[in-house]
Amino acid sequence: MRNFHHPGRSAVYATNGMCATSHPLAAKVAVQMMESGGNAMDAAIAGAVLLGLCEPQMTGIGGDCFVLMTPPGEDRVVALNGSGRAPAGIDAEKLRTKGDVIAPYSADAVTVPGAVDAFCRLSKDWGKLGLKAALAPAIHYAEAGIPVAERVASDWAQSVDNLSGHARDLYLMNNAAPKPGQLFRAPEQAQVLRRIAMDGRAGFYEGEVAEDMVASLNALGGTHTLDDFANTACDYTDPISGGYGGLDLFEHPPNGQGATAILLLNMLKHFDIAGMDPWGSARAHIEAEATKLAYDTRNRFLSDPDNMTRLDYMTSPDTAAKLAALIDPKKAMPAGLPGAEAVHKDTIYITVVDKDRMCVSLIYSVFHSFGSGIASDKFGVLFQNRGAGFTLDQGHPNEVGPGKRPMHTIIPAMLKKDGKVMMPFGVMGGQYQSTGHARFVTNITDFGLSPQGAMDAPRCFADGDVLNVEDGYSDAVKAELSALGHNVQRPDTAIGGSQAILLHEDGVLEGGSDPRKDGCAIGY
Repeated sequence: MRNFHHPGRSAVYATNGMCATSHPLAAKVAVQMMESGGNAMDAAIAGAVLLGLCEPQMTGIGGDCFVLMTPPGEDRVVALNGSGRAPAGIDAEKLRTKGDVIAPYSADAVTVPGAVDAFCRLSKDWGKLGLKAALAPAIHYAEAGIPVAERVASDWAQSVDNLSGHARDLYLMNNAAPKPGQLFRAPEQAQVLRRIAMDGRAGFYEGEVAEDMVASLNALGGTHTLDDFANTACDYTDPISGGYGGLDLFEHPPNGQGATAILLLNMLKHFDIAGMDPWGSARAHIEAEATKLAYDTRNRFLSDPDNMTRLDYMTSPDTAAKLAALIDPKKAMPAGLPGAEAVHKDTIYITVVDKDRMCVSLIYSVFHSFGSGIASDKFGVLFQNRGAGFTLDQGHPNEVGPGKRPMHTIIPAMLKKDGKVMMPFGVMGGQYQSTGHARFVTNITDFGLSPQGAMDAPRCFADGDVLNVEDGYSDAVKAELSALGHNVQRPDTAIGGSQAILLHEDGVLEGGSDPRKDGCAIGY
């Protein structure tokens, strides 16, 4: 139990249903969907789409999603890949003539949005109330407006320069980011959502909306076609899993980076994490070194599943053992491990559990803050820049190519214990997410923290040649990490965010939501 003399958050308890996400309005709408007879999938879709308006720098209908879910009354985990593909006309050779990486704020970086197709499919296959009901709250708030929350305003102000063209008209007020409490409206998106509510995926991927998106991208040099949009299709797939501390961690398979979290936990098994000070330098050092090695492995092998042949290698205990043996507990390894993707930090996560114990773990993003910074001319669809997650290295499995899905960092997760679903959870923060999953699991298993306590705890992250260390670590620990050879820096913003819902054996739900974000857990 937390110390009530200190600022903090209490866990949220309920029995009928619960949502935890990064904005309170989205959590409220999700719970209202369940109270109105909908299930966890209806609630998750309603909340996620609304988050594109509550946190437009993080996500939106021009983005991608990944989903893990359990059918009501089952412990079977179903995975759905809602990530889009590069246009059929993309040409790696031509892109190499422009530079060493794909320019992140250009039409070249825009992959076809996959989330809308996924939401339509999930609603049809698993929802109760239908798309009209699920999209109604977002349509209302797109027109009525949403007061900008404090963390959102902070992120927005840091990302003004990412926006270009029509997007600046839509997302800036007097050429500046909105202040906390100012109303943000998106009436053009309300039109798009109405078309999706009436016509399903055809309302987005065909007709006027698709024509607007293609024409806007073509005008900026994109090779996108109407066929690229019409052919977009999500895929059901099988989750991957690994064990740690008596729990089984279920992750979405590639092209998401969930395998990296499994690799990290397999490496951490070779160290006495539980015997370390949870907020001391020894644990932070081992985690940082494991992160460097795991992410280097990710960047070498992880790609579109149709092009990836080394998934078994990444999840193999033997691979983890060999990598763990490279870690020196007394010295940081030199910087400069190769990377294959642009740096970023933005996404949203929502988890919902309903009265029938359907669990949904859904993550949804436009990649960089405000994605590509490009919005379509007529309907104002803000495009993701997931294509920046490709590499231009010739022959690399993640090399950009026609119809390929790029390597993604966004990953939903679920934990099981003794074969029973125990907790859907997710950690936001771009590249941090795999390390965040591993730390969340070790916080719970090695240190016995509650979901809320595991989120409240301080974080650090080895990102390239920097070890980002939050203020929650003492100056003495930071000095010890510097002495070990780490380039310790204070991140501009807190590292990521997270949400979780723990299913107790007695039927009680326990929700937690990260104080680094504006959101909360709400149950009924």
